[in-house]
Amino acid sequence: MSCEVIGLEGIGLTYATRAARLDALEAVSFSAAKGEFVAIVGPSGCGKSTLLKIIAGLLRPTSGVARVNAQVVDGPMASVGIVFQSPLLMPWRNVLRNVLVQIEMRGLPVERYRGMAIELLTLVGLAGFQEAYPHQLSGGMQQRVGLCRALVHDPELLLMDEPFGALDALTREQMASELQRIWMERRKTVLFITHSIAEAVYLADRVLVMSPRPGRILGEVPIGLERPRTIAMASSREFAAHSSRIRAYLNAVGALE
Repeated sequence: MSCEVIGLEGIGLTYATRAARLDALEAVSFSAAKGEFVAIVGPSGCGKSTLLKIIAGLLRPTSGVARVNAQVVDGPMASVGIVFQSPLLMPWRNVLRNVLVQIEMRGLPVERYRGMAIELLTLVGLAGFQEAYPHQLSGGMQQRVGLCRALVHDPELLLMDEPFGALDALTREQMASELQRIWMERRKTVLFITHSIAEAVYLADRVLVMSPRPGRILGEVPIGLERPRTIAMASSREFAAHSSRIRAYLNAVGALE
C-alpha cells in the first residue's frame, strides 16, 4: 500500500472566545495509505472527533494542512463517507430512502444508485428491510443503515466516529465483526475513532494513540494479527501484547489513572 489517502501535517486547532482560549489539537501529523484500516484511541476530550471533522472538511484547522488524496481539504469532499456516533436516521423515511438521502444531498441521480443501496443492505444483513422504518429496527440494525448510507456513493475514504459506542457489548462485538468483513470485501481506507482499546486492536492495521487535550499523537502500534480476526483472539498473548503497548502510551501521560 503506497498511495497516501490521508496526509496531515502539523494540524492544530484552537477555540477562542472572549473569556478563554482552548487548544484542542497540537501539531498532529500522520498519514494513512490506500486500503489501510487505522484506528485512533485516546481519552475523552482529547480531540479525536475534532480531528475527524477536520479530515472530513467540516472544520478548518488553526494551523497545519490536511490532505485527502493529495488534495488540500477546504470543505466536504465527494471521496469521503462518514459514520457518526448516532445513525441519525430520518424517522419519516424508510430504510432504503434513508440510505439514498446521501445521493439526494449530493445531487446525484437516485435511480442510478438504487441498486447499489439494495446491494449494500444485503451485504450488511438487511435484505428485506428496505421498506422498514427506523423505529422498527434495533440499534445495531440502525447503525448498519448508517454504514450503508456512508458507502452508497462509493467513497474511497470512510471516517467512523465511535460508531458502536452507544450499542450494548454483544451487539458491539457483532458490529465489529461485520465491519471487518465489509472492509475485507471492499478495502476502503478507514479511519476509526474509538475509546475501546480491544476494539481498536481487533479492527485496525495500525493504532494511533492520542494524548489528553491538547490532543497530539503519542505513538503508533502496528497490529500484526492475521485476518480474518476472531473474537477468540482477544484472549491470545499477541492480542494482549498489542493492548498493553497502547495502554503504556496512555499510562505515560496519566490518561488511565
